[in-house]
Amino acid sequence: MTTVSAYAATSATEPLTRTTVTRRPVGPHDVAFDIHFAGICHSDIHTVRAEWGSVKYPIVPGHEIAGVVTEVGSEVTKYQVGDRVGVGCFVDSCRECPECRAGNEQYCTGGGMVGTYNGVGRDGEPTQGGYSGAIVVDESYVLRIPENIGLDEAAPLLCAGITTYSPLRHWGAGPGTSVAVIGLGGLGHLAVKLAVAMGAEVTVLSQSLKKMEDGLRLGARDYRATSDRNTFRELAGSFDLIINTVSANLNLADYLKLLKLDGTLVELGMPENPMAVPAGALIFGRRSIAGSLIGGIRETQEMLDFCAEHDVRPEIEVVAPEYVNEAYERVLASDVRYRFVIDTSSLR
Repeated sequence: MTTVSAYAATSATEPLTRTTVTRRPVGPHDVAFDIHFAGICHSDIHTVRAEWGSVKYPIVPGHEIAGVVTEVGSEVTKYQVGDRVGVGCFVDSCRECPECRAGNEQYCTGGGMVGTYNGVGRDGEPTQGGYSGAIVVDESYVLRIPENIGLDEAAPLLCAGITTYSPLRHWGAGPGTSVAVIGLGGLGHLAVKLAVAMGAEVTVLSQSLKKMEDGLRLGARDYRATSDRNTFRELAGSFDLIINTVSANLNLADYLKLLKLDGTLVELGMPENPMAVPAGALIFGRRSIAGSLIGGIRETQEMLDFCAEHDVRPEIEVVAPEYVNEAYERVLASDVRYRFVIDTSSLR
């Protein structure tokens, strides 16, 4: 066992504090690596504050993890010491169900994926995440970070990047398609960059125009305020695909009418209240509403390679570990453009 420094929450109401956690010995198929950067995801905050169900405290959050390999198990074939690697939202799954075999481990039906934190590993111990100095993960759940992506930039791609890449790929964003992105935050800004890189024509739908300059700089062709009712009249029937990156309860009838025939609206966030989907908005236009959850290991590697090839990078603000509680408050206040990343050097 190895002891490493970390930042953990001890309850839903207390701030995160510095502590230590133990990492398991490196097994035959394990990769150990020093964590250099860990992204802060809004779902870290939801989990820490027990807003998504029970939590195994103390908990070390963080599922956007990038670092450098320090040790590999005797039977590891994919990685070696010195490799630049990352870990995303899960560190294991059943490996046997149809979903796992198809590379869709995030939808594992053989017990569910094992979360990078707030899960239980095969050893029966709670999993602890990336706000720490090092981690040990089975090689099958480790990603290779391309050389031309900085480790600080790579970290948010391992959740925010794949969360937006997967639905864009699945629903065919590309040349000749029109994509709308609802919200320009941590997910939304990457959805814009990725859709543009895929060749789609992109429009941002935001409550106001205060981030319009950013949206156009990121590659959007249009930027509209949803607080203006003219937006819904003028853009009716305009989009093949709408990616909703916000968790607010929206009037879905308004947004569904923005879709073309056979268009799809994909939900990435989880609103507090159940969604009301008007049947007429679906029937008249053969429209669909769908959901998408991160991506499998194979697709996440594909996403990293795509970002390297097309120069897609998140917009980040790097902070020290002791700033994490202030960063949480700023995330809740939408006061970050567009992703906090923790420099974990002081924890190594």
